[in-house]
Amino acid sequence: MLHSREPGGTAIGERIRALLLDDAHAEMDPRTEMLLFAASRAQFVAEVVEPALRGGQIVLSERYVDTSIAYQGVGRGLSVELVRRVNEVATGGVSPDLTILLDIEPADGLQRARAADGKEGRRGRGDRFEQEALAFHARVRAGFLAIAHEEPDRVRIVDGSRAQHVVHDEILRVVEGLLGARGWRASSSS
Repeated sequence: MLHSREPGGTAIGERIRALLLDDAHAEMDPRTEMLLFAASRAQFVAEVVEPALRGGQIVLSERYVDTSIAYQGVGRGLSVELVRRVNEVATGGVSPDLTILLDIEPADGLQRARAADGKEGRRGRGDRFEQEALAFHARVRAGFLAIAHEEPDRVRIVDGSRAQHVVHDEILRVVEGLLGARGWRASSSS
């Protein structure tokens, strides 16, 4: 199994990630933001995802196209159809078999993210996205939930407000269920 994050996961992607998350770029135009995410994603698919899939590996990625639809489309107010088309080009049509949406009230999610930032030495300020108003995060959540309701076979909603071990166990059940349905044997390590 290959685990990576997005944006990032490649040398080019990590540089784009730093630019996107830098709070010094608060004035970034939503179209620029969308295109930078798509550029990072294109490199990620070409350099990481496609070779792994050709090699028969399972790819576990933190974020993908749905994130751009929710953030740049719904959150920033760009055309969702435009965001989808740009990402179709960026990914070459490579789509996940399963997406797990960790759903949490935006205020609670921001509080957790900022607490984690404090542990990572960023003084709890958060990145450029975490500094957005609560209304922005409410729109993003609505965007993710809309995707989940449009594609319930692919997107599974997990209540992220519960204790970490409970969330972990539910995610494991969902993933093992998909792998079992596809003939993969689940390992005993988790």
